[in-house]
Amino acid sequence: MSDNYITLEDVTLRFRIYTTRGRSIKEAVVNLLARRNYGKPHADVTALQNVSLHIGGGQRVGIVGDNGAGKSSMLKVISRIYPPTAGRVSHRGFLVPLLEVGIGFNGELSGRENIFLTGAIMGFPRKAMAQKVGPIFDFAELNEFADTPIKYYSSGMAQRLAFSVATEIDPEILLLDEIFSVGDIHWVEKARNRMQALINRSRIMVFVSHQMELVTQYCNRAIWLRGGRIAADGPPAEVVAAYRDAADATSRPPPEPAPAIAAATP
Repeated sequence: MSDNYITLEDVTLRFRIYTTRGRSIKEAVVNLLARRNYGKPHADVTALQNVSLHIGGGQRVGIVGDNGAGKSSMLKVISRIYPPTAGRVSHRGFLVPLLEVGIGFNGELSGRENIFLTGAIMGFPRKAMAQKVGPIFDFAELNEFADTPIKYYSSGMAQRLAFSVATEIDPEILLLDEIFSVGDIHWVEKARNRMQALINRSRIMVFVSHQMELVTQYCNRAIWLRGGRIAADGPPAEVVAAYRDAADATSRPPPEPAPAIAAATP
């Protein structure tokens, strides 16, 4: 297990978001003549700022934080979906990112074809993936939809298939982003049991969730991201408590002003 790792060295990730809609040449000329100023056509957003951390073999790390704190961006940087603007990212071990519902699936291909496609992308020969197709559809409870194009799957069906594929191939490093956010009670319980079995034999897991009980249940380390920076890193119970305390303090209404004291009449 000690041979597997994830390392981020002073990583910064910035995005440029374009806020101005496209205009025709005629409209642009008229605006220029009229000297209309619409401001900057884009905004720069920093998702991660100077983040450094090392995750070693045997660690199950939960990432917590508010929306927009940089949690999903961190997973995408680790999986190399996003190249960092600055800094260095490295890992050792067979890594599987399960970050969004059906990420990497081709909507025009059937569920069966997407399993083979996913396997090919991850370096598995077709013969090896053929042995996994049956168990994947059995667990996902999607046998009758095996040859149906993914574009006709509901979001829950796509997630079940994606989760089943990721956990069937047994990765050394598993990245999960809100994997239990979709599904009925029966499916969520099955997924949790399967995930626990996977954790027991995995090398590294990094897990993003807004469900604090899952972080404390599955993880032996937690990281709190705030504004793209690491606010806390340590035992899950302590990090979750600090995050909740900060959230409670933010949500509390300001104290009522003290009543004014009338001046005494001489």
